[in-house]
This record gives sequence, structure tokens and C-alpha cells, in this order.
Amino acid sequence: MTLIKNREQLLSHGNQALRMAAIDILEAGLAAADPYKATHRLVRRQGDELSVGDMRLHLSQFDRVFILGTGKASRGIGQALEEILGDRIAGGVFVLKHGDQANLRFVKVIYAGHPVPDENSYSGACALLGLSSSCTERDLVFAAITGGSSALVSYPVPGMTFQDKRRVHELLLLSGADIHQVNAVRKHLSRIKGGCLARAVLPATLVNLTVSDVVGDALDYITDPTVPDTSTFEDARAVLDEFDLWGDFPPAAAEYLRAGNHELETAKDFDGLPLFSFLLVPSDASALGALERARALGFQSMILTVRLEGEAREAGKFLAAIGQEVCLRRRPVPPPCCIIVAGENTVSIGSGARGEGGPNQELALSASLGMRSLDNMLIASLDTDGEDGTTEAAGAMVENSTVTTARAKGLDPRMALKRHDTYPFLRETGDLIQTGPTGTNVSDLYLLLTGSHAGDLGGGEAGRHDCAS
Repeated sequence: MTLIKNREQLLSHGNQALRMAAIDILEAGLAAADPYKATHRLVRRQGDELSVGDMRLHLSQFDRVFILGTGKASRGIGQALEEILGDRIAGGVFVLKHGDQANLRFVKVIYAGHPVPDENSYSGACALLGLSSSCTERDLVFAAITGGSSALVSYPVPGMTFQDKRRVHELLLLSGADIHQVNAVRKHLSRIKGGCLARAVLPATLVNLTVSDVVGDALDYITDPTVPDTSTFEDARAVLDEFDLWGDFPPAAAEYLRAGNHELETAKDFDGLPLFSFLLVPSDASALGALERARALGFQSMILTVRLEGEAREAGKFLAAIGQEVCLRRRPVPPPCCIIVAGENTVSIGSGARGEGGPNQELALSASLGMRSLDNMLIASLDTDGEDGTTEAAGAMVENSTVTTARAKGLDPRMALKRHDTYPFLRETGDLIQTGPTGTNVSDLYLLLTGSHAGDLGGGEAGRHDCAS
């Protein structure tokens, strides 16, 4: 399956063998995180008998079946459910990102803004809550809510305007806070997140099918509108303290968080109610798929960690340092090798200059600065949903030639990092990775490849060429 659209450009320069292998491994990682296929593996139907994993349901016991969804990986789940349930579906609502193309026949589809909500995000939230509120204990509801839903459906708490909500999203995205911190705040400023949608659906039978883009796979940070929330107002207030956001937040949002108490808390407990959650694709799925393919290609391969979090440029330095260790000390595995990492990194912009780019591009460019003396090494950084930051690129792959090529064009890598303007820089060097929407959304995927690959890329031994320093 061809998922990387600009492979010809990526292969037009640099170490072609390593780049071909990197493309192959990245595409295998994306394929391993396909929510459509995962849904078909988990949900099976024979007549009125429906199995969801080990759970058995009989469709005759329900008056109506609805499917709800929002998020970057929800489309494939919806398509699979429509194929499985067919005209047994009474209706539903899916809120997808502008530019996504859904082939859904039984549900209403609304296209909304991401990563910052727009007016359709509010309309989508209202549509989801409206349908959910009509459900009874004789209904069955499948919820396909995945990463990206926080922007795609937006319903602010009383006193906040929609523009306040947009401003909150913008400030959190630029703050450098991790996804757990960002969502702790967003959930406490929402009337649909933090289990509020589940409150509307229950006591109908609610079945969550989700895909994780969060390190650790905590459900209330993946499908948070439809599960109990473990975060509190205290957690949300701590985020504003840590990142000094109180003065920048819209007054209505700040006042609501300050006044937050037990009565205003998000949903904490649905014990005794028919709520069932299934993780279709874990956050490390792409890393596992990449590992399998790298080994098939003959590389000495390992997953170093699936929990890499922090500043993207620091993560890039870390990966380059691992490359130095491989090349100079032949550890943690000897070359030729493929070291695989997954995680979610951030970019802290604050009040400084802001250009075009994203965490994966920033990681890659930062890594390239630590690779200048190393031959036969490549680092690739990929956002698995196909969109890194607000750019059309999914990430980048870099070698020691990246900085040399850039400087020959009059580009300064350190200034590009300082200005968070990595997209135009990597576009000029020809190192951007472009996939378009992938239909999935798990942890970001990072590869460190060393050595050159000999023979057919479909298998065989990797050539044993040491890195040169």
C-alpha cells in the first residue's frame, strides 16, 4: 500500500537505499494502525447475533442502533460499522475534519475545524448531544471517538463564548503543555467532554470503539466524552499555574476554572450502567508494525521506547545522540540497524516568533544538526494522522546532507528552529514527508536507520556498512 505520496521527491537525493527502506517501514507502521481493519477484526455479526470482542449482544433486544463518531481515526470505524450493521442502523452523527472524505450512508456527516475549532465544531457538538439525549434504555449506541475530537466538537460551559473557546485552544496548543495537561483544561471548560456525552446517551447501551494517540492509552484522554474523567478542576488550575496562562486566558474561562467545585465537576462514575469500551488500536501499533517490517528487511531492529514526550527539538537531539552511540560504540544495537521510537512531542512557542511547522518537522531538523559528521544514517519523524502541526506535511526524513544542502541554498537551520519555521526549510531541502489524511491517529513514529540496505527491499540481509564519522 502506497501511503507516502511524495516518494519520488524523497528518493531524488540522499542515501536512496536508506530512504527506500524508511518509506517501506513507515508505510508498514501506518498500515498496522488501520482502524477500519481493526473494527472488522473485533466486531462480527451473524444475523441478529453481534459479538464485540468477548461481549455478545442480540440485536433483537434493541429498538434502535445508532453510531456516533468524531476524530481523525473515526471515519474508518464508521465505515466498518456500516458494513457490519447495514440498514439496522437507525441513524447517527459523525463530525470529521474539513478535507476528510467520508463514504457514510446511514449517518449525518458534519465537517469541522482542527486543530482550532470553528462554528461547525459547535454545530457538531449540538448534533451529537441532541441525538444522544433522545436515546432510551432500549437503544444500542456505538461511539467512535478518537484523537482530534477536542477541536472537532466544541460546546463551551455557561458564560464562555465560542470565541473564548477558540482562544483557549490556541493558547494551550502554543503553551508546550502535554496532551494530558491540555485535555485536563479543555474537559473542564466543555459541556460535551469529560463524560458529558455518555451522560446524555446512558442508560442506552453504549459501546466505545477507539484508537489511541495518547502515551499510556488512558481512555479518558482518548474518548473522553464517553467515559468517566479522572482529571479534576485542581489539575486544570495547575496547568494554568505551570504555564503562566491565567493572564492570557479569556476572563470567562479563567473565572469558571477558579470557581470550579465538586458540583461542577466532570463525570466520575458510571458504575452499574451499560457502558463498554474497547481499544481497537493502541498508541504503539505503528511502532510494532514498523518493527515487524524492519526485521523482515534484514535490519537489526528494536523498539527503544514508545513513551518519548517533551520538547520536539530536545527529542531530536536525543535521537541524534543515539545515532552517535550506534555509529561509534555499536550500541544499543550494531549497524545496520533500525531503532524505533514512538511518542508525542510538543513545541513551546510562547510569545516568540512563529513560522510554519510542527513537532515532527522540528524534531527532524533538530536531529539533523547532530548528524553532520555521520554517514549512512537517516532519521525520520512522522505524525501518523498525516498532518504535522498546521502544515500539509506529515513530518520529515533527514540525513547528514540536510544541513549541507540547506546552507548551500542560504538557509540557516538554527534560525529556522529559533523561529519555529521548519516547514519552508525542509521543503527547500526536499525532506518533507507527505501522506495526506491517513485515516488513523496513533503516537508519532520515529525511525533511526543506519547502514545501507543491500539487494531486494522485499527481504534479505541488510548490508553491513558501518557509519563513518
